[in-house]
Amino acid sequence: MPNYDYECLECVKRFEVFQSMKDEKLTDCPEADCEGKVKRLLGTGGGIIFKGSGFYQTDYRSASYQKGAKADKPPEKKESKPEKKAESKPTAKSSGDA
Repeated sequence: MPNYDYECLECVKRFEVFQSMKDEKLTDCPEADCEGKVKRLLGTGGGIIFKGSGFYQTDYRSASYQKGAKADKPPEKKESKPEKKAESKPTAKSSGDA
């Protein structure tokens, strides 16, 4: 059963009510000294948060499917590192004093 947020149009008090979806909306403010009408506020809803190391991969696939999926994959290509070119050292020129 969800929680619904309401706001009184007269005293501007906000409150939360735990009711069934089948229950009628509230119309009167629950405050004893206020006789204002209330309106139901739009909620943002509950978000779904998946926690863990792998929701789809580990929770829904059978072991036999996972084995077959691994066999169908092409082997991974290993990246080859480019070969280093031999650095040529500059040759020392003699000044040639004669």
